[in-house]
Amino acid sequence: MTHIVLNTPDRPGAHNPHGHVPLPGQSFRIISWNLLRRTGASLDDVVAVATRYRPDIFLMQEATDEIDRLPDVLPGYYARLPLPGRIHGTACWSRFPFARPPVSCLLPSGLIVRRTALMVDFGSFSVANVHLSHGQILNRRQLRRIAAMLRPRALVMGDFNLVGPTMVPGFHDVGPREATHRMADFLPIRLDRCLVRGMHPADTEVLPNLSSDHHPILVDLRLGKVQGPSWRERFINRA
Repeated sequence: MTHIVLNTPDRPGAHNPHGHVPLPGQSFRIISWNLLRRTGASLDDVVAVATRYRPDIFLMQEATDEIDRLPDVLPGYYARLPLPGRIHGTACWSRFPFARPPVSCLLPSGLIVRRTALMVDFGSFSVANVHLSHGQILNRRQLRRIAAMLRPRALVMGDFNLVGPTMVPGFHDVGPREATHRMADFLPIRLDRCLVRGMHPADTEVLPNLSSDHHPILVDLRLGKVQGPSWRERFINRA
């Protein structure tokens, strides 16, 4: 059975980074990076990116147990969710405290890999860290499942394995538009995305690729006022 690896400064012996969760009108920085399991980015690579770009939240996909040492190097709040039957999964390091322990969202999955999303609640907003299936109908179904579980202010970020529009009612694709992955070492493609609801982007960037087959992406966001869904969005969400 898959369980979440959790490390928070509230535990004995841990250091408290005194991060304050942003409120409406305040901003934060988030980075997402597919690490490519054990053959890609190392713990040192992750630390180097975090040290240079100073994110408030760092999302990782294909993270192995090596990354569980990250909060020992960079004090913060940390959780990792291995995929069922795999050595890797999604992970989140944060300067902000979790409002409650992160949870797993089981997604509609294909025949080979069972997919999950790491759901992180910060109180004023929530985050879904995803590594979606390759099927273009299936991964959009997975996004719809995730969106229904998030707070009014929320973001979905990670490796979408998706080409074209995401088609998630109420969410806006605000991530960088440049390619983040080179398919078969030949075709540049934009697989790493950031969808937001109730937030506004201030800056986006595709970061240099150190050792993975994906580039990290960086997004600066400001929490906005939350409006209720339109009648069209309510109708689509019930469909």
